[in-house]
Amino acid sequence: MSVRPWRDIHRRKSRQIMVGRVPVGGDAPISVQTMTNTPTEDAKATIDQIRRCEEVGADIVRVSCPTEEATRAFATIARAARVPLVADIHFHYRRALEAADAGAACLRINPGNIGNRERVREVVRAARANGCSIRIGVNAGSLERHLLEKYGEPCPEALVESALEHAKCLEDEDFHEFKISVKASDVFLAVAAYSELAARTDYPLHLGITEAGGLIGGTVKSAIGLGMLLWSGVGDTIRVSLSAEPEEEVKVGFHILKALGIRARGVRIVSCPSCARQGFDVIRTVEVLEQRLAHITTPISLSVLGCVVNGPGEARETDIGLTGGGAGRHMVYLSGVTDHHVEDARIVDHIVELVEKKAAEIEAANAAAALRAAE
Repeated sequence: MSVRPWRDIHRRKSRQIMVGRVPVGGDAPISVQTMTNTPTEDAKATIDQIRRCEEVGADIVRVSCPTEEATRAFATIARAARVPLVADIHFHYRRALEAADAGAACLRINPGNIGNRERVREVVRAARANGCSIRIGVNAGSLERHLLEKYGEPCPEALVESALEHAKCLEDEDFHEFKISVKASDVFLAVAAYSELAARTDYPLHLGITEAGGLIGGTVKSAIGLGMLLWSGVGDTIRVSLSAEPEEEVKVGFHILKALGIRARGVRIVSCPSCARQGFDVIRTVEVLEQRLAHITTPISLSVLGCVVNGPGEARETDIGLTGGGAGRHMVYLSGVTDHHVEDARIVDHIVELVEKKAAEIEAANAAAALRAAE
């Protein structure tokens, strides 16, 4: 494979913190987060939702703690979760103290509504005592009054100033285990704020286009905003904010990272939009393959194209390729080389078998390599 400098992403150098057992920043993989939307007081429903997020690869899950009953349930939820949990705190700083004691790996506080300096100091003490990290979560929709009066409206300068003011509060307490976010629902505002903040601090950054919208519209906005930042090397952990179930946020997050070549998980499908030249029903085939291959976590590339215009070229660049042919017979490529044909009725089952076999081979090779390295 030739060197492709136009694809290189030079990641911003940031310090590293720990969110439970997940490193954030430094040279750690960019982690994918989401947030539960069940009532936290309902521990069973919340645990069930976290489990679904874990199954699709979530690295970190945030749980809102608006009430004392919620923080009591949080202790049960934290014990059951397989991933670190972030306690989301607004308005009532005591919820942060309770969540830290209940097993939170990180406390997300919004400085614009958490209270005065002494309350922030108490949160820091609780975080230090319990080994929690903190996220300073600045949001364009809840900026401090003095910054709105100074700038007249939410703007990149106001978001960054808020973030740096509150970073200084934590630094004054000799606390450095924190990350920062400066979210906005406006893509341009968020990108400008994050870019400026990245240039002025080395703390890890949590990226997000907040309140992005529904599954389709929110995915597009998030992909544009997060894509711009990640491509420029900015960002250490991401959350895609959608009006959709949290597991969908995780899937979109991984798709964004996968598209940029930053992190691979599962099957990456290259497929055409289909046209009159297609030799089989591409759209339906891809829909079924996505469902049937959802359990694969090993990074594998698969091309599914309906005809020979671009099919052979794409197949040369993927682990497994399928190109539509005539008379119900279609060409299958393995490691970029033409290998055999498959009939219409066998397409899905056959491709699934090939992907599962390839995944098993890769996993076995990785296990053997790890064993040799340990010897």
